[in-house]
Amino acid sequence: MEVLAFDHLVLMLRDRLEAVAPSFEEDGYCLTDLATHNLGSINRLIMLRDSYIELLGWPQGRPPVRKEIADSPAGLDALVFRSTDAQQTYEHLKRLQFDVNPVQHLERPIMIDGKSHQVCFETVRFATQPIPGFRVYFCQHLTPEYVWMDHLLRHANGAWTLDAIEVRARHPEIVAQMLASLTHADVLGTDAQACRVALPNLHIDVVPDATVANPAIAAAVLADDRGKRWLFDTKLH
Repeated sequence: MEVLAFDHLVLMLRDRLEAVAPSFEEDGYCLTDLATHNLGSINRLIMLRDSYIELLGWPQGRPPVRKEIADSPAGLDALVFRSTDAQQTYEHLKRLQFDVNPVQHLERPIMIDGKSHQVCFETVRFATQPIPGFRVYFCQHLTPEYVWMDHLLRHANGAWTLDAIEVRARHPEIVAQMLASLTHADVLGTDAQACRVALPNLHIDVVPDATVANPAIAAAVLADDRGKRWLFDTKLH
């Protein structure tokens, strides 16, 4: 089967999203307008060439509507892979005996040239996460033309692509093999017993860390169009 591309990285900001998001703009990122999903969550996005970073949360002063994010701590929270057919993805995962939920429809409104449109997605989520410690799910974009728009890719700091993601785990080979099986990717050995999962548009490095109780998404690396790389600041400090 074809190796899946990486779709987006979720930064969970819980009820602080509206307060924290402007600091990313101060760092030179172009953020999408605040949007509300049909399921009650809110987000702003940092759009990149072939993926994006989602700042996710819920309105301050209100209880979270979505249980799966209500239980998520602040920080790098989810790896989302791109599906070209959400129903087929669901059926494939069921055949592999993963505890997976039925396909879920999400949408959010967007204004373009004064006209309202709906950005629509189909997602496939796990009832029981295959990797304890962070969320993994799949997203099919039904309206990608409303997501990757040229003006949203112009970041003052030069950000162009999400180049790499680092996951820390006590047993990196187990985590890497699970990520590879979910995405049909290969696992490559790297130095110091780390493992690399090679996807079409980035790589995920799973590195050994005996101090973590469960695997964790530790860092993300961005790059500009000339190859300059830097760590993504999650603004949680």
